[in-house]
Amino acid sequence: MTTRDRLFNRRTLLQGAGAAAIAAPLGVFGAQAFPVRPVGSAFDGAQGAICRTASDAPPLSGAPRKLKLSWNAGAVCLAPLPVAIDHGFFQKHNLDVELINYSGSTDQLLEAIATGKSDAGLGMALRWLKPLEQGFDVKIAAGTHGGCMRVLTRADSGLKGLADLKGRPVGVGDLAGPDKNFFSIQLAKLGIDPTTEVDWRPYPANLLQLAVEKGEVQAVLVADPVAYLWLKDSAYKEIASNLDGDYKDKTCCILGLRGGLVRDEPQVARAVTQALLDAAAFTSHNPELAARSFQPYAPKGATLADLEGMVRYHTHHHHPVGAALKQELKAYADDLKRVAVFKPSTDTAKFAERIYVDVLGV
Repeated sequence: MTTRDRLFNRRTLLQGAGAAAIAAPLGVFGAQAFPVRPVGSAFDGAQGAICRTASDAPPLSGAPRKLKLSWNAGAVCLAPLPVAIDHGFFQKHNLDVELINYSGSTDQLLEAIATGKSDAGLGMALRWLKPLEQGFDVKIAAGTHGGCMRVLTRADSGLKGLADLKGRPVGVGDLAGPDKNFFSIQLAKLGIDPTTEVDWRPYPANLLQLAVEKGEVQAVLVADPVAYLWLKDSAYKEIASNLDGDYKDKTCCILGLRGGLVRDEPQVARAVTQALLDAAAFTSHNPELAARSFQPYAPKGATLADLEGMVRYHTHHHHPVGAALKQELKAYADDLKRVAVFKPSTDTAKFAERIYVDVLGV
């Protein structure tokens, strides 16, 4: 079977799963390693500025270092991962990276990274921080982007913003999900108790739209790509997102590295982090190419133009490290204390310092 045939078969399989399956949170899919596609032309500086913090460091010596990196293959906001393969960013750092579409809960994912079943992973800060509070040996090396979580409602619902959710039934795919955490925080800041003053109703991801249409809920929390595709229908509108207000300048997804990798092979930890930062910057400057790289993983019905629109919407230019990222992690931890997800006794400054690692200075 040719490489082209393998890619076509994989694309057909992924699209056949349907947008509903793609919408499911990380952990719903079975573990599956996707084959590495042929490397395209490597990034040159003319195609957009990259994070220069350590990109001048020499590549790893010897044979390419094999790594396993876990991700949610349905999350279009993680487009920099296939970009890093297609455009040679991992290869530039002498890395041979296997992408694994991980199955299991967040705790299981972080345990897999901590115990060496995976070397690194990408996930949402508001899903990862609570398990990390409990002590997993996983270190956060970088933020990767902002955006991708939205609150949608019927265009004729009369709802105009988050404050209008008070006393309303709201559909969610996961009561412990990052979108539920995020919008609960925003409701609390508006003086609305998200625990007692909003009627959260969990549904399987593929039934959320039906719940809205039947009037069982008046709004839903939905992530891209599904949210973006819903909004192509004029029957729906967005009333909030995680790019509103101060959050337009905050990361929502983070890169976690195995603690043993950071301690024992700091140059490898640096290499994979820098490769992903470079790929994120490339994605920001080249959304059309990033959309093409992600296309084999796209849900049925998503056109190349749709994918490019999503890539442009997500803030791939924002991928903080160092003091900036530690401040964002502390702020999220403070927010989680506000809605009783974090323990009141947690020192959030010390927590952010403990979970963050500077791998770019090595």
